Amino acid sequence: MTNTPRQQPEQQAPPAQKLQVRYAKRGRARFTSHRDFHRALERALRRAGVPMAYSSGYNPHQRISFSNASPTGAATEAEYLELALREVVEPDAVRAALDAALPEGMDILEVVPSPPGGIADRLNASIWEIRVAGLPRAMLEQAVAALLAAESVEVERMTKTGMRTFDARAAVIDLTVTADDTLRLVSLHGTPLVRPDDVLQALGRADESFAPADPPLLTRLAQGDWDGTRIVGPFEPRPTT
Repeated sequence: MTNTPRQQPEQQAPPAQKLQVRYAKRGRARFTSHRDFHRALERALRRAGVPMAYSSGYNPHQRISFSNASPTGAATEAEYLELALREVVEPDAVRAALDAALPEGMDILEVVPSPPGGIADRLNASIWEIRVAGLPRAMLEQAVAALLAAESVEVERMTKTGMRTFDARAAVIDLTVTADDTLRLVSLHGTPLVRPDDVLQALGRADESFAPADPPLLTRLAQGDWDGTRIVGPFEPRPTT
């Protein structure tokens, strides 16, 4: 008996173009998981007729790269991904067609040609809006002051490898009360990634009176590169040296 060599899969050509995309999840769409959004995006790309490039191998798949997706349950105005295409197309035509093909609440905001380098290298900080209903403004200000005054505040989170303890205070660049029920958080991305819910846990550790009755509403407003003064969006021009 002879063994028939397994036929090698077809090798795909390199992409003709790469596009970077900023998208939003609004309203009820904030409850979609990253996996659910990925499936919806793949279907929308096919319906919109976007000429996607595919990976090589026995199970080719659309070449999509995601960067630092928001947690399930959070709304966002600043999520980013990259598409690899087999043909060169007009970015704004992709934006319009893809936005029309996605479900309500999943909105394509910008599509631009990919510059050199990966987009993840330009996403090291976020601005979050955190709405905390049912607590007096004075209590919010007291908890924020206690957290900012602390050198470190350890929190716990269950991960795939078990319970992990880490310092949430170190990631907080700025935290302010902007309305009677709203916090504005500017936080650095690190390892592990400190999420808004970690900062809320840290507020309760810093001030035990901070105990929201209802789950706060989280919205990522911006994401980009912290330059020491502000967050520079990944599609903004970079200074030349």
